[in-house]
Amino acid sequence: MDIENIENVNQNTPHMPPKPKKNRNYFKFFGLVVVVSISFFAGTLYNKHVSADSASGTASIEDILAKTHDKSQPENVDFTLFWEAWNLLNEKYVDTSKLDQQKMIYGAISGMVKSLGDPFSSFMDPEESQQFSQDLEGTFDGIGVEIGMKNDVLTVISPLEGSPAEKAGLQAGDKILKIGDKLTTDLSIDDAVSLIRGPKGTEIALMVLHEKSNDPVEVKIVRDQINVKSVTLEWKDGKIAVVKISKFGDDTISGMNQAASQAVSQGAKGVILDLRNNPGGYLEAAVEVSSKFIPEGEVVVSEEERGGEKQEYKARGGDILGNIPVVVLVNGGSASASEITAGALRDDLGAQLIGTKTFGKGSVQELEKMTGGSNLRVTIARWMTPNGDYIMEKGIDPTIEVDLTADDYNNNKDPQMDKALQEIKAKIGQ
Repeated sequence: MDIENIENVNQNTPHMPPKPKKNRNYFKFFGLVVVVSISFFAGTLYNKHVSADSASGTASIEDILAKTHDKSQPENVDFTLFWEAWNLLNEKYVDTSKLDQQKMIYGAISGMVKSLGDPFSSFMDPEESQQFSQDLEGTFDGIGVEIGMKNDVLTVISPLEGSPAEKAGLQAGDKILKIGDKLTTDLSIDDAVSLIRGPKGTEIALMVLHEKSNDPVEVKIVRDQINVKSVTLEWKDGKIAVVKISKFGDDTISGMNQAASQAVSQGAKGVILDLRNNPGGYLEAAVEVSSKFIPEGEVVVSEEERGGEKQEYKARGGDILGNIPVVVLVNGGSASASEITAGALRDDLGAQLIGTKTFGKGSVQELEKMTGGSNLRVTIARWMTPNGDYIMEKGIDPTIEVDLTADDYNNNKDPQMDKALQEIKAKIGQ
């Protein structure tokens, strides 16, 4: 299952993280999705440094190339080979229309970063940087529909409440046969999402087969700005609160504050924290979510930097859910900040983790804002659970392993949630 949009904006952050060292800003995050099953933006820490050029969002190619002669460049590095390749391409390449010097620079930087062999360090050009920012904010233009593959057919999982998709009559279970003039049989989820998204005010036509109908209909939808909440609360069997966090984004802290207060005020006897397919997000949000369960002063996560220096992030108080039994749902799509939260609740509270092994994203990235609106994301540290477990490439094993098969998904079954409910009921004697 995948989502065509992500989510909304944050209010004021109740607590600031520990005083940043050196020139780091306080925006830290660990991961974020792409589409379908899982792909991840690397976890990142924003740096305060912004060049004068990036403030305007524009920079000439001469400005960029001139930086190779800056005094900060290492004296023992010979750039002759780079310039040889640059000049040969400009002099000899057959299709001069493809010689976009700005793109060539971006490509050279991307290749340099890829040479590190680190999947979480990367260069983002201005367009990719803007998309990255929008995904974290959860605000972008589209039609507001969650889509996925069911029985190999692109299917509407759910239209978002109040969205253009809902107003146009899309319903859960509708099969999307065409997007514009593209047959969906030849599209991946990523491709479908790219086609459905578009600027606010523009129109997209979908060929849709409604459930219990044999005749496809064309549905025309005008795109709008979409805001999706990262935290939702629903109730199971009366007094069991299910808190679902889709990612640790800009509105997660305020959303979790609201969900926790509502759970307590309505007398929740147990909590299921659903972190499945949550690819991560801000460290700040992970610490705040964990603090709703974990007593003040307990370690949530530790960072180990390149020189071996360590920094601990601790629960900040306000653990209003601390006396309510909790279990955590995880799977292979749970990464980074969601692994931090799951690991903290496991180590500090002994909470059961139900589902399958998590992704194993245990590194921290720093995001440097660069000339012309680009960003460089570079791994600067790795993190550990409170018990000192490194999870990079290992993931976190569930306490109780329960798989969710394609057959379960296609038939709207959720054995992982069923097991979580069973365990919570056993804890509360229900």
